[in-house]
Amino acid sequence: MIATLLFVAFLGMMFLGVPIGAALGLAGATAIAVANAETPWFGLLAVPQNFYAGLGKYPLLAIPMFVLVGSIFDRSGVALRLVNFAVSIVGRGPGMLPLVAIAVAMFLGGISGSGPATAAAVGGVMIAAMARAGYPAAYSASVVAGAAATDILIPPSVAFIVYSVLVPGASVPALFAAGMFPGILAGIALIVPAVWLARHHKMGGAEADMPRPPFWRSLREAAWGLAAPVVILGGMRAGWFTPTEAAVVAVFYGLFVGMCIHRTVRVRDLFTILREAGELSAVILVVVSLAGIFAFSLSTLGVIDPITRTIVQSGLSEQGVLGVLIVMLLIAGMFLDGISIFLIFVPLLMPIMQHYQWDVVWFGVVLTLTVAIGQFTPPMAVNLMVSSKIAGVRMEQTTRWVVWLVLAMTLAMLLVVVFPQIALWLPQRLGY
Repeated sequence: MIATLLFVAFLGMMFLGVPIGAALGLAGATAIAVANAETPWFGLLAVPQNFYAGLGKYPLLAIPMFVLVGSIFDRSGVALRLVNFAVSIVGRGPGMLPLVAIAVAMFLGGISGSGPATAAAVGGVMIAAMARAGYPAAYSASVVAGAAATDILIPPSVAFIVYSVLVPGASVPALFAAGMFPGILAGIALIVPAVWLARHHKMGGAEADMPRPPFWRSLREAAWGLAAPVVILGGMRAGWFTPTEAAVVAVFYGLFVGMCIHRTVRVRDLFTILREAGELSAVILVVVSLAGIFAFSLSTLGVIDPITRTIVQSGLSEQGVLGVLIVMLLIAGMFLDGISIFLIFVPLLMPIMQHYQWDVVWFGVVLTLTVAIGQFTPPMAVNLMVSSKIAGVRMEQTTRWVVWLVLAMTLAMLLVVVFPQIALWLPQRLGY
């Protein structure tokens, strides 16, 4: 009964419009109080303890730093310079600007690791450029939203940091390495339908007449942005700093590039940048903390074991169970943001992972891929919200185009499910 109350309270508050973090915390606290009906105030002492326990984890320090990096690079003009460099390589023609948008978003994923931040940075540059070239605004918004979804796969990734906190044995370096090839695969999967749609519907007719930036000049201007992932990931691989320390290094590198090299970030801009990053980081970390209360309720009220037994004894094969979980997570991704999905479902899925002895790193990549798909799948797609706002279109107008990109990334996810070595080869090769 208490387990039913936990989920009914959570879903009820969600339908009433209560923020996801507050719904998780209040539902968990209510269930704890009811379970300790004779001494409710004594039982509720677990609430502040688990609120702090959910937040007091060293890897989580990287989240506000990587969010801050995204804000710095967004304002430093790095995205525009990377776009010009990419255009100088692939040239002009129908379908080339969508290809550039996806490639640049994948590259920026190696700097910030935040999908909405990359959607804002790339969308601010590419949507206007694609409009001048003759691409419909709804199509441009769909491409940018899908491209930004690859960022939670390509290291560094905020989603992988949260997953490593929730799952023992899943180290951040191993997850970062495991996400590299699936992230590239997802990007290639998006490029194919994006270019095909552009050419099939004869979009971007004016693109061929636009000037092509000179290669060497574009390379010189983009060099500092191109070096950012090398500094961040190379330093981690060389053992110079941990992933958490790498986030701090990335912040100072971004400030150096923005203030000293490109001189697009001024001292007066720092307050705005810090405020934006602080607000977004606070939202993420408060949700993580409140979800700790919900997770404590799940574990102490005996909710997880019955659900695990029901799934394991359902008569489905191992592949069937995995398929059901993927479908469930894809549906959840349409309505919830990625961090919330991790915080709600990972505690429930851990016993199933242990029962079938699934590799925790591989499953983390599969889970992150499903979350990435949800980031641009209507009706509650965070990346699509950002890109649609920049493009000035309603989200429902993008459905015609975004469905092809969703199907393409779903195919990439299925390849990682069928061939786990796509994710596991690199971390094994690196010794993680």
